[in-house]
Amino acid sequence: MRRILPTLVLVAALAGCGGAKNSTQSTGTEPTTTGAGTILLRAYFIRDGKVGPVGRAVPSTQAVAAAALEQLLKGPSSAEAGIGLTTSIPSGTTLDGVSIADGVATVTLSPEPTADAALAQVVYTLTQFPTVGSVRVGSGKAVGRADFEAETPRILVETPLPFATVTSPVGLAGTADTFEANFMAELVAADGTVLDKHFVTATAGSGTRGTYATTLAFPTGQTGSATAKVWEPSAENGQPLGTVEIPVQLGG
Repeated sequence: MRRILPTLVLVAALAGCGGAKNSTQSTGTEPTTTGAGTILLRAYFIRDGKVGPVGRAVPSTQAVAAAALEQLLKGPSSAEAGIGLTTSIPSGTTLDGVSIADGVATVTLSPEPTADAALAQVVYTLTQFPTVGSVRVGSGKAVGRADFEAETPRILVETPLPFATVTSPVGLAGTADTFEANFMAELVAADGTVLDKHFVTATAGSGTRGTYATTLAFPTGQTGSATAKVWEPSAENGQPLGTVEIPVQLGG
C-alpha cells in the first residue's frame, strides 16, 4: 500500500498483528510527528452521511488507538463543524477499553453505539493503523471498512486533512469507487483561480473500491487559503457527483 506520510514506529501493542478481512481498504496511514512531543492522529466524522477524517495533534503516546478514539469522542471542533462535519456517536459516550490482537481491535464504549454511521466512525478511526484490519465493538462481530460502504463517500480523501498547511505538490490520496475508477481532482485558490486540475484513476472502480494517490501543484511562493476538490463526473450529463472539498493553507 502507498505510504503518503512519514511514519512513526508503532508500539508493541499495535505491532505484529496479522492481516484481516477488509484491511486492504485502508490506506494504512500511521501517526506522524508534528513537533515538540506531539503526534498527528485521524478522527473520522460524518459529512452528508459519509465518513471523513480530520487531523488531531495529541501528546506523544504509545496508546495511539485509545488516543484516536478519545479524539473521536470529543466530536467535531467549531472549525470542523463549520465545513459540515458532524458525529453520529452520542454525546457523553466514554471509552472503557480498547485492545488489539491478531489484527482485530476490540472496543468497549458506554453507551455502545448501534447506528451504522457511528460504528463506521469507530471502524475508520481504528483502521487508520495498518496493523488493525477489523474492529469489534462490545460483543458484536468484527467488521472492517468494506462493511460500511454505504457510509463511505464515492471518493474518500484521507490526505490532505482539512486545514493542513501544504506545499507544492500537494499529495492527494485515499480510496474511491467510481465509474471505471475515474474522477476529477482540482486545487482552487480562495479567489477562484484553478491552480491545478486533472483526472485521477484509482486501482479499482465500478462497484469495487480501490486506492489512489496523486498530486496537485501550485506556483512556488504562493500562500493563502485554497480548496482541494474531488468529484465524479456524471456519465449522463457530466455534472459533479459526490463532491468532497478539503480546505487547506498553501505554504509557499
